Amino acid sequence: MSKSLRVGIVGGGIGGVALARSLRLSGIDAYVFERANAFGEIGAGVQMTPNAAKVLRALGLGEELARIGFLPNAMVGRNWDDARELFHTPLREVCPSLFGADFWHVHRADLHAILCEGIPADRVRFNVSCTGITQLKDKAVAHFSDGTQFEADLIVGADGIHSVVRDSLWGKTPSQYTGHMCWRAVVPVEQHPLPFVSPDASFWMGPKAHIVTYYVKGGAAVNIVAVNESANWVTESWTEPSTREELLAAFEGWHDNILHLFEKTDAQQIFKWGLFDRDPMTQWSKGNVTLLGDAAHPMLPFLSQGAAMAIEDAYVLAAALSHFSSDLNEALNAYEAERRPRTARVQLEARERGRTYHLSTPEEKRKRDEDFQNAQTKDPNAVGIKAEWVYSYDATACVERFSESTKVATA
Repeated sequence: MSKSLRVGIVGGGIGGVALARSLRLSGIDAYVFERANAFGEIGAGVQMTPNAAKVLRALGLGEELARIGFLPNAMVGRNWDDARELFHTPLREVCPSLFGADFWHVHRADLHAILCEGIPADRVRFNVSCTGITQLKDKAVAHFSDGTQFEADLIVGADGIHSVVRDSLWGKTPSQYTGHMCWRAVVPVEQHPLPFVSPDASFWMGPKAHIVTYYVKGGAAVNIVAVNESANWVTESWTEPSTREELLAAFEGWHDNILHLFEKTDAQQIFKWGLFDRDPMTQWSKGNVTLLGDAAHPMLPFLSQGAAMAIEDAYVLAAALSHFSSDLNEALNAYEAERRPRTARVQLEARERGRTYHLSTPEEKRKRDEDFQNAQTKDPNAVGIKAEWVYSYDATACVERFSESTKVATA
């Protein structure tokens, strides 16, 4: 294997295009296969925490991130009905020194667009759905619904929680409904900031529910993520329409600031979906095929790391393929060794945050809130959602770790 190898990427979402950009910068030829008729992402916000911002900077997108992003002042935990502060984590002033990069809020479509910059048109095929993968002796072949196929040295499944590539490798297994449903909406802002939405990453915690709000598009809009526990199964589609009335009814009795914001939502742009989950996998790669992003490690959004983990995966996989340029198997082993323990921990701790945010009994809430206060008394910069270990990680240092592991193995 050499840097001239040919890589096929199934899926043109954030993870897929981040990998295409990473490979291109490493001098590796990559082709993207996307079932939609054009690149684009649906309207929703995404948090580019410092760990993801470090990768985007390494990919030459630091200035672009600043152009499309919004820097929140702090991460603030609030009580659902009286807006009492549960924790207050400074972000804008301390993240660069504490974690090596800023904490950004961006619109998903804007993030996707900057990652797509520079991908040659002749390296992308639209309107093609993968139907399966065939393994050859030293190649893999992706098959598509239009009857075409693509042979490559490596096929990467970046095709989401319902990954056809993963199913081809390991067999089809259903994801599990978590008992949580989620609404999303983006509210345009005529004058920033709104008097009832602080310029922070705000976590509103209530009984069996929580809401996250933050500004995107440089402060021109507010992103809403509202999660409620529901025994009834809700479709996974991000485009299932809802209504303002349904959203308000689900959070009846919440603080007026939340209700004022919900009242400003566009009735035609409110969507809901069920949150589904999978246990961490013990292996992502087989032969000349591997997985990336939600195809490998779908996770609940309670640590705001879905897109960030896919971007980290992309950088590390490209770095491994470049560093171990003569041995694909060694490159994939290094990729998994670097990524699987981290993504598995994020998956499991995101589940735990879902429980923490939704505590219902007075005793449980009192203990949680005391823990928040005690942590901030000890360290004013303590991250309320206990994510320091997430933000401090630097995927761009993976080559140094690859080199160290090689030295240990040959010592």
